[in-house]
Formats: sequence, structure tokens, C-alpha cells
Amino acid sequence: MSAYFIVEVEVTDPATYEPYKPLAAASIEKYGGRFKARGGKAELIEGTGAPKRTVVIEFDSVEAAKRWYNSPDYQAALKIRQSASKARAILVEGV
Repeated sequence: MSAYFIVEVEVTDPATYEPYKPLAAASIEKYGGRFKARGGKAELIEGTGAPKRTVVIEFDSVEAAKRWYNSPDYQAALKIRQSASKARAILVEGV
């Protein structure tokens, strides 16, 4: 069953954040992930607060997504993201 890693990011230090992008993208590809949305225009339909940069990544399974997230490749990139942004990340099973 597919799984979706959804993250909403507020970049607080754009210069520090830049190296994260290629490192994360390479790790996602290596672990079989596919970008479905990657920081495109977002429109608030319901609720409050302006949407932040939103990324949706599809994996073949929850297990595959967790292998990627916990991999040394992504953990190195994640340290950069966490130092340069605030984020909420959610892993959702597909149907």
C-alpha cells in the first residue's frame, strides 16, 4: 500500500536551507520516493493561517518511507532542514 510523506515547512534561514534541497532530493530518489507536490502555489480552502511550503512525497509503503526517513542519507539532510526551518511532517497510508 502506498504511503505519503507530507511536510509543511516555514523556511527561517533561506541561505542555510538551500543545501538541503539537493541532498533531500537525492535521498528520496535513492529510496524510491516520488515528489507529488514540491512547494508549489498553495491556497487555503478551510481553516486559518497561511499555508507554508508544502511537499508531498509518495513511497511504495509506510516501511519504505520510514527506511528513507531514518536513512543516513536523509538524516544528514534533515539536520540542515531543522537548523533552517520549522516544520510539521506527517506520514499517511494511501488507499
